[in-house]
Amino acid sequence: MKITVRVKPNARKNEVKQIDANNFVVSVSVPPVEGKANEKVIELLSEYFGKPKQSINILRGMTGKIKIVEIL
Repeated sequence: MKITVRVKPNARKNEVKQIDANNFVVSVSVPPVEGKANEKVIELLSEYFGKPKQSINILRGMTGKIKIVEIL
């Protein structure tokens, strides 16, 4: 399954919001430095979908706020 994720770094709290079937907004409390925000996004999506972290891959958008994420 592929989803589109809009990331909001430096948020007050960590949360995942589903906009529609394939679009999500993920707020993370960490800054977008050295991949820390990406790591947190993977962690939060892992918890949200009940999947291991290894089954979640960022396909596009490693350095941007809009990401295409694959969940196996």
